[in-house]
Amino acid sequence: MEHVVVFITAPSMEEGKKIARKVVEEKLAACANIVPALHSIYWWQGKIETADEVMLIVKTKSSMVTRLVDRVKKLHSYTVPEIVALPIMDGNRDYLKWIDDSLKILH
Repeated sequence: MEHVVVFITAPSMEEGKKIARKVVEEKLAACANIVPALHSIYWWQGKIETADEVMLIVKTKSSMVTRLVDRVKKLHSYTVPEIVALPIMDGNRDYLKWIDDSLKILH
């Protein structure tokens, strides 16, 4: 698949905005939506934890995922941040073209 949606959780709106802005500015993503007020329940170091988080929904190309993951890991405060890419099987062709056009580097 050429296009992907990447889910990234962050501990706060402030950190989510910082990550979202950087990956869009650096053309690693065409768009990043931030969903507030997420409550997560998860295993961490042998016990169940809970946390209030935000979710970033990032649209990009599959060819950008490795660079996106590396960059987010550097920006993120978590030891093991959630960064999960899922393929976009189909959709509005005009929107998918917009993703492509947004990620072109202008010289």
